[in-house]
Amino acid sequence: MSGDDDEPSYGSGDEVNHLTDGHNKRTIPTAATTTPSSAASGPTRKRSRKACGDAIVEAMLEIAAASKKRAAALANNGDRFSISKCIRALDDLQGVDQPTYFLALDLFENPSSREIFISLKYEKRLKWLQGKCRAL
Repeated sequence: MSGDDDEPSYGSGDEVNHLTDGHNKRTIPTAATTTPSSAASGPTRKRSRKACGDAIVEAMLEIAAASKKRAAALANNGDRFSISKCIRALDDLQGVDQPTYFLALDLFENPSSREIFISLKYEKRLKWLQGKCRAL
């Protein structure tokens, strides 16, 4: 308290009560150390932190959901352009000679080549493969 005992002192933070809760020691300010403005903003600050924490949790859940969706799309795309699917499509082509066939198998190791091969119309696949053979 200050020299004048009629007016309450809000103190400098030196006047605190210490409570022991199990192994943890918490310092709880007494009424004399709490300023009116901090006492009024306490619950609002807690609500603000909770709202912020809730927003972070919600954003993390959205990121996780988007990541799962992306992984599923990539897995689905991988199946669409798989090596085995390319080989089946290659086996269905008419007029593929043996050197072109084996070059195609080497090309199918490249994901971009697999995607191009599968994406081409049936009648253009053989011409594309033959062009790749000439280029090598």
